[in-house]
Amino acid sequence: MTARGPALGLLLLLLCPAQVLAWSCVWYGECGIASGDKRYNCQYSGPPKPLPKDGYDLMQELCPGLFFDNVSVCCDVQQLRTLKDSLQLPLQFLSRCPSCFYNLMNLFCELTCSPRQSQFLNVTETEDYVDPVTNQTKTNVKELQYYVGESFANAMYNACRDVEAPSSNDKALGLLCGKDAEACNATNWIEYMFNKDNGQAPFTITPIFSDLPAHGMEPMNNATKGCDESVDEVTGPCSCQDCSAVCGPKPQPPPTPAPWRLLGLDAMYVVMWTTYMVFLLVFFGAFFAVWCYRKHYFVSEYTPIDSNIAFSVNASDKGMAWLLTSILPSSPALPGEASCCDALGAAFEGYLRRLFSQWGSFCIRNPDCIIIFSLAFIAACSSGLVFVRVTTNPVDLWSAPGSQARLEKEYFDTHFGPFFRTEQLIIQAPNTSVHTYQPYPSGSDVPFGPPLDIGILHQVLDLQTTIENITAFYNNETVTLEDICVAPLSPYNKNCTIMSVLNYFQNSHSMLDHKIGDDFFVYADYHTHLLYCVRAPASLNDTSLLHDPCLGTFGGPVFPWLVLGGYDDQNYNNATALVITFPVNNYYNDTEKLQRAQAWEKEFINFVKNYKNPNLTISFTTERSIEDELNRESNGDVFTVLISYAVMFLYISIALGHIKSCSRFLVDSKISLGVAGILIVLSSVACSLGIFSYIGIPLTLIVIEVIPFLVLAVGVDNIFILVQTYQRDERLQGETLDQQLGRVLGEVAPSMLLSSFSEAVAFFLGALSKMPAVHTFSLFAGMAVLIDFLLQITCFVSLLGLDIKRQEVSCCQDDSLFTVWNQSEAAGGCHLCSSLSSQKNRLDILCCVRGSEDGTGIQASESCLFRFFRNSYSPLLLKDWMRPIVIAVFVGVLSFSIAVLNKVEIGLDQSLSMPDDSYMLDYFRSLKYLHAGPPVYFVLEEGHDYTSLRGQNMVCGGMGCNNDSLVQQIFTAAQLDNYTRIGFAPSSWIDDYFDWVKPQSSCCRVYNSTDRFCNASVVDPACIRCRPLTPEGKQRPQGEDFMRFLPMFLSDNPNPKCGKGGHAAYSSAVNILGNDTGVGATYFMTYHTVLQTSADFTDAMSKAILITRNITTTMGLEGSGYRVFPYSVFYVFYEQYLTIIDDTIFNLSVSLGAIFLVTLVLLGCELWSAVIMCVTIAVIVVNMFGVMWLWGISLNAVSLVNLVMSCGISVEFCSHLTRAFTVSTKGGRVERAEEALSHMGSSVFSGITLTKFAGIVVLAFAKSQIFQIFYFRMYLAMVLLGATHGLIFLPVLLSYIGPSINKAKSSATQERYRGTEREQLLNF
Repeated sequence: MTARGPALGLLLLLLCPAQVLAWSCVWYGECGIASGDKRYNCQYSGPPKPLPKDGYDLMQELCPGLFFDNVSVCCDVQQLRTLKDSLQLPLQFLSRCPSCFYNLMNLFCELTCSPRQSQFLNVTETEDYVDPVTNQTKTNVKELQYYVGESFANAMYNACRDVEAPSSNDKALGLLCGKDAEACNATNWIEYMFNKDNGQAPFTITPIFSDLPAHGMEPMNNATKGCDESVDEVTGPCSCQDCSAVCGPKPQPPPTPAPWRLLGLDAMYVVMWTTYMVFLLVFFGAFFAVWCYRKHYFVSEYTPIDSNIAFSVNASDKGMAWLLTSILPSSPALPGEASCCDALGAAFEGYLRRLFSQWGSFCIRNPDCIIIFSLAFIAACSSGLVFVRVTTNPVDLWSAPGSQARLEKEYFDTHFGPFFRTEQLIIQAPNTSVHTYQPYPSGSDVPFGPPLDIGILHQVLDLQTTIENITAFYNNETVTLEDICVAPLSPYNKNCTIMSVLNYFQNSHSMLDHKIGDDFFVYADYHTHLLYCVRAPASLNDTSLLHDPCLGTFGGPVFPWLVLGGYDDQNYNNATALVITFPVNNYYNDTEKLQRAQAWEKEFINFVKNYKNPNLTISFTTERSIEDELNRESNGDVFTVLISYAVMFLYISIALGHIKSCSRFLVDSKISLGVAGILIVLSSVACSLGIFSYIGIPLTLIVIEVIPFLVLAVGVDNIFILVQTYQRDERLQGETLDQQLGRVLGEVAPSMLLSSFSEAVAFFLGALSKMPAVHTFSLFAGMAVLIDFLLQITCFVSLLGLDIKRQEVSCCQDDSLFTVWNQSEAAGGCHLCSSLSSQKNRLDILCCVRGSEDGTGIQASESCLFRFFRNSYSPLLLKDWMRPIVIAVFVGVLSFSIAVLNKVEIGLDQSLSMPDDSYMLDYFRSLKYLHAGPPVYFVLEEGHDYTSLRGQNMVCGGMGCNNDSLVQQIFTAAQLDNYTRIGFAPSSWIDDYFDWVKPQSSCCRVYNSTDRFCNASVVDPACIRCRPLTPEGKQRPQGEDFMRFLPMFLSDNPNPKCGKGGHAAYSSAVNILGNDTGVGATYFMTYHTVLQTSADFTDAMSKAILITRNITTTMGLEGSGYRVFPYSVFYVFYEQYLTIIDDTIFNLSVSLGAIFLVTLVLLGCELWSAVIMCVTIAVIVVNMFGVMWLWGISLNAVSLVNLVMSCGISVEFCSHLTRAFTVSTKGGRVERAEEALSHMGSSVFSGITLTKFAGIVVLAFAKSQIFQIFYFRMYLAMVLLGATHGLIFLPVLLSYIGPSINKAKSSATQERYRGTEREQLLNF
């Protein structure tokens, strides 16, 4: 440049002598003090002066465009130093885009040093100044006009408008323009930079924008560089993150999938409605075809439609056989020999009958041994409760230890420390009005929301200060906020991080009241400062006359979207709520420190609950709040649950008895037996809890609340079936009591085994689920059901025998607990006493009190409910005209449930889990005021090479970085915030590090003697820049240089000279490996958008996972051993909803599959019976989804547990009746269905339906919404659906397509009762 400089100068001299002669200055050197350490320039109208040699380096660094010839310019070395100092702040934020900073430097270099200043600078005000050293009179330039080309200004702005400020998640111009980045433009940006009120300009410079000469002035219109252009051969264009022109058009989110619609309606409705109509057409068409066929063959229209009877009418009619078997599929029904499967089933049935008969007789003969053994077993198993652990930690409740989110949480906690605990206040001022601020001397009026009133702010500051001073006690030690708070600059600065608008005023009343004015006007006050700070929260000196800092006392910026709420767009001044957040340290596996924090939180809750201020409305939360309220809710509903169980116990105790008359009430009642049955049920639950407590598996609230209900349903149903079957049974001639009860047990125990074993297997297989709630419930439920069955066929059978003897003979004369019977019955058995009495009719409970003799004794009898089912209900339900109606109605309900299956909401509204009077409900309602969601961290695991250029380009977002780098992809996602739910650009430690380490910056300096770090605020000539101001030095540090300066960056506190210090922002974001040899795991933080519903949280998580998977792919990290993953504190709770549909399908399929296999085996290979039963259970489960949609019940872990439980309870409603149908020997399907419904229907109805209904109704009065919705509503639905399908739909379905008679079973039954009275009943 210097070689060709003279030739160029001579050419210009020849061509444009006038212009050359016009080159002159308007100032040179510095004069008087303007303010603080800022000085005016000295007026000078002569030609440019050669720059002293000691200023050449500065000129090359700042204004290389003026470094030619003898470097004759209009500034001296001191002015260059002042220029460098004043440009430090924009340098730190804009130098990441070289062309942007190049244009900015052009603007200031031409202003300060251009040899042709007089062409575009016009001095408008001066004052004399006497130099105190030389006593010479000089002239200060106090004001001037700067004529700037409009095209230059616009080009400069366009090159800078997209530049990011990584540490503040905002545009750099938002920090440098005095306005929000969106409100900034070319003119107001330059006007702001030249305004002396900004704290940087020493005097007022008025820019005048024009591309044409005006008032004899030639506007400065130098050539500019676009952000997509390189400044020189060394530097490249700006990055995509800092220059949208490099990226191309703004990315667009993928189109929302169009809803599936047919004929303008929801497609599922149309499909299911059409399917239902087709079904009705086919079904009723077939029904009338069969009805007409029967009429044609003169069969009575009242004869049931049954394949067996149809074949008996005309077995040779092939067409009829084809029609019926097509419509009514079943196993072969034609008369003939039993098939192989029939024989196998009959043999298995006979074996079970004989086994349980013998076992029942043994239990009746040896009650004391059985009962003592049972009690010992119960005691041994229940003793495990001393080791019981109850899990209340929400993370353990909702997230599996091996789940992806849980593993990622542990990785984050291990490498960066646990996510801080959050204590938050949302404050409103309902009694305060909006007020208007009128800026001085001019400007539009600015409305300020109610909570930004000065009086309200003082009251909130008092509240905040009081909270800071809260003292708690733990282990006789005091705990204050300072002991547990997050203090990022500790130990240099121990101030707690408090995200509050009052931190803009340094949490000080005096700073809040600070104002500048006179007797007539207020020039600047808290309004001015607040308006500046919300635009530049990291500023250490606002640009108003106040010159107060905005940076929080803890050393970090306070972003307005975190501390203000309820504003519109980005008009923070319109805020209707203040948000104060106290981040508190969390502790990874340090219980002692964690409990200290929890102790302080408890005091915080008590204080805020009791705080009274009529001017403030406060909603608040703490980290422990949800867990506390869940525990309080559970404790608050204990009384309701106990009443529910008490109602069921009372009903069971009374309903088991068969009272013949009032005089025999206490004789025929079975209160003692009912209580014993209930205790057996509860003992089975206790045994299950104890066994798994031995193993070390912790309990959950769901287990405690749900399993007793489930086991009571299963156990009570079996008890009713056993007792009522005995009550209806007639003792055969010559049959003893133990033989009769053994025979009764042989009849019903296979049915009890079928229901209990299928449920237990289904639950145990359900434990394969990875969802902790479902896994734990399934384990405990399966064991409880299994133990309950074992105790029922042992202990309860013995107790039943004792209770029957109470009615038949006396108690022991020594008032023994056990009752004994006739010597012949007890022969060979062990017993407690043998002295008998001839007295009968002993009272229930008071077994040694004799009741009145009425001569009735114990006789087989039928309850009113049984007679109702046999004589009225069953015949009515199975009439020819009723059955098609039932099928049509139930298939219609099923069609509706399938249509709404995909419309059931997924998730759990947090407010539902809170008690009605919880303070958390106010907080949840106040979330609408927030404008930023939870922070999200994009974690790059250990293993990446940050010291190489390639590795840096894969991660960073500045100049030279890949367009698909990690930071760039997150930045792109933030531009699609409505789709990705990423609200802001990420804070990037590596980009800020590169800006910090640049030699042009004053941030990175070291002592030349010790090579130790020298902070930018230190004034010491021994401090030199870290890297030389050479082309190589301007490049990014690599290799050893990268690791040499990185620890310095992470330890540097921000200060007015260098706002890029990384201590506060990034000290926890980067893991430095041992001896500063490398970089381990790091994270890049941003925020989600505001998330309110479960769907919002789930979608935010899924989108973040999608982003990181794409980043991992584009970085080529597959198979590298490390990856990128997102982490936010709520992910462990909402991960379940990403797979809840798959988990639901898996768990319900496993349950149904297990039930099918067990049913198939225990029914003796009755394949079709197992299919029908499982289909009915599946219909019940599908209809449960229909009820969930109608009743607003969402699908989550709690409802999934209930759905799995509904499978189990549905078995109770269906299995007994299905088995009764298969063993029935009646002639046709209708008669067999009627017999099965008559004998089992009453027991199922009284044993489970009425029992559960009585208890469920009480749950409607529970205080908590979660009990009302997920327990009352779902329990009621599963009982009503189970009862209607088991007692209405299933009998009708069996009457149509039930399996044909098992010939082998029928023959075995007739052989077994040959010669008895029952033979006549069987042949009736």
